[in-house]
Amino acid sequence: MLTLSLPRTLISAAVASAFALVAVNASADLSSRYVDNDGDMVADAPTDESQWVDPDTLVFAYTPVEDPAVYADVWSDFLDHLSEATGKRVQFFPVQSNAAQQEALRAGRLHVAGFNTGGVPVAVNCGGFRPFAIMAAEDGSYGYEMEIITYPGSGIESVEDLKGRQMAFTSETSNSGFRAPSALLRSEYGMEAGEDFEAAFSGSHDNSILGVVNKDYDAAAIANSVGTRMIARGVVNEGDYEIIYTSDTFPTTAYGVAHNLKPELAEQIQDAFFSYDWEGTPLEAEFANSGEAQFIPITYEEHWSVIRTIADANGVTYDCN
Repeated sequence: MLTLSLPRTLISAAVASAFALVAVNASADLSSRYVDNDGDMVADAPTDESQWVDPDTLVFAYTPVEDPAVYADVWSDFLDHLSEATGKRVQFFPVQSNAAQQEALRAGRLHVAGFNTGGVPVAVNCGGFRPFAIMAAEDGSYGYEMEIITYPGSGIESVEDLKGRQMAFTSETSNSGFRAPSALLRSEYGMEAGEDFEAAFSGSHDNSILGVVNKDYDAAAIANSVGTRMIARGVVNEGDYEIIYTSDTFPTTAYGVAHNLKPELAEQIQDAFFSYDWEGTPLEAEFANSGEAQFIPITYEEHWSVIRTIADANGVTYDCN
């Protein structure tokens, strides 16, 4: 088991070292549907005003979770704030999978969203997503760790013990749920899915955790922030699963907008994130369990550099057309 004591911020050099990857930035790989004249690796807003979108109702989606209804309540106060800031009705869209969220963005049915860490590059390159914020602690630190977990009594005490067993991932676009553990297992342990262990896909971190607790899976790769919140809500209990590996810190869910929103509206949405008062809200109650207390600004180019590096290590390409 690898135990690391690092600040709760992204330390890309340490992450790259841990995964034995070369710390180089991947170049932008935007779909031909988009242009990036300013070189910031995300789609520019259209210069033709006729292509701007200014809907009466804004559709917001949070990265898929085991029970979307729970998060409709969690986000309700923030969405009221967003409505007031923009003068628009705001609808919560309870997506059931990462693929559904990506397709909704690409099809123009999604205007504001929080995409999971590994899904951000897909959303940027294939859906024109423009991320601008993540959640952070009061001191500005942010992020989460990837953990590999198992159930008590499974006989799995170390990563090497995964050989011949079944391990659950979330989806192929997930950073902590697939790409980071795949890079780790390959580079540090010489283990490949389908050869050294059986891979399963649960669809979400919640499902992976519940699957391990219920012994449907021998082990799973998860984002520990999800596990922390599930324990705080009483969905699972301390001791229901054991941790055999903890990674360095990665950036968490990125929040942003579709590239073709009317620029004035996009600016209002961004301002709403940074002006939101968390105190006493359902958002504070839920995300305080994993240490978050505010939204802070980020850029895809800088803050997702290590995630692009991990994607490169897994041979990820973006065939969006």
